[in-house]
Amino acid sequence: MTVGVLAHLFGKLPYRELAAKVGEAGFTHVQLAPWRAISDVDFNKPGKFNPGLASSIAEEFRKHGVSISVLGCYLHFFVQDEELLRENVERFKELIRYAGLLGAPMVAAEVGRNEDGTPYSERDWRVVKEVVRELADEAEKWGVFVGLEAANDHLVGTAAELATFLEEVPSSHIGVVIDPGNLLKTENLARQDEIIREAFQLLGPRIIAAHAKDRRLSPSGEIETVPPGFGDMNYGLYMELLEQYKPGVHIIMEAAQEHEMAQSKRYIEGHRIAAQKAQQVQTKS
Repeated sequence: MTVGVLAHLFGKLPYRELAAKVGEAGFTHVQLAPWRAISDVDFNKPGKFNPGLASSIAEEFRKHGVSISVLGCYLHFFVQDEELLRENVERFKELIRYAGLLGAPMVAAEVGRNEDGTPYSERDWRVVKEVVRELADEAEKWGVFVGLEAANDHLVGTAAELATFLEEVPSSHIGVVIDPGNLLKTENLARQDEIIREAFQLLGPRIIAAHAKDRRLSPSGEIETVPPGFGDMNYGLYMELLEQYKPGVHIIMEAAQEHEMAQSKRYIEGHRIAAQKAQQVQTKS
């Protein structure tokens, strides 16, 4: 399975134009967040999807040799505004209902964070668990996975927190979108191998997709996000563990501008091929 890409890295475009650009760039699958990537339909409120539109979007991507491997959300699941919270839930559930027609096996999200730095409360944890239970129930009805991703500074910010969350909200329709880059920060980058290994030990069996970005320290000593191959993340280890736990899993490239995509794609695929060969040797011995 080759490396895919976040569709909105090409900009927010009419979906026919977007599908063509993704195909021309050599990608065979995408993570599609409709309200971030598609400009000719307003998906900022629930209710616009219908069978004809969903089928048309999927068909347009297929024309260019591209499948939709992940539907992305980027929604907040414990926001204080109850009306906005319900709207976010309905937007996610709408993607669940139309995932099949779009050809996507999962709808993925981080659960949200307090942008103003407000400490997380018991209420936040209670609400997000209730919301994810509701989403998992909906996903079960439609034969779709809910993909959850841990990210620094978010409510679910570490691999350990996500592992605990999965125990407290048990469902065979909830999986993990693994992204070691999201777990690395200024204070732990020097221990990245330990952080990456821990993430796979805790979450490996539940992985259903993988994100690929890179991280490095800036000249000022702060961590920054860069395209894969432009930073210091141990991609050899990442691909080795990914191949060990979930061979063939979809990898979605992040953080690259269009002129950087081909180089980053080759970088990820080179490490993945090396990991596959090493795994084959281990299997034979």
